[in-house]
Amino acid sequence: MSKYLLNKFLFTVDRDPDLVERYRTDPVGTVQWWEAGEANRILNCISQEQSTWLRFEEAERAALAAHDYPKLFELGAHPFLTLTLFIAMFERDYPEPLGFQKDYAARLAHFAQPYPDIAT
Repeated sequence: MSKYLLNKFLFTVDRDPDLVERYRTDPVGTVQWWEAGEANRILNCISQEQSTWLRFEEAERAALAAHDYPKLFELGAHPFLTLTLFIAMFERDYPEPLGFQKDYAARLAHFAQPYPDIAT
């Protein structure tokens, strides 16, 4: 499992409004596209600089494709990265103020300290 790769996906998708919308409407296709072409690009480097070994494990791929942020948290994704991305994708679906944030907190409430390790 690569917490680094999970966090890299969340970070890079959240920084691009078009990718946020693509991930919202086509999560499976976005995860497949990103893993095939973007996962091995080195952040903040020229596009020719790439690694070759980074791949999601099936549990990571499934959680990303299902927008399953409690599972992503369990797998070690950073909670601030999941929160900011999923706010961008789903806050508009909640009519009350902070509706998504409250739902996010409720869905993660079953986790007790110490929380899953988020160190990469």
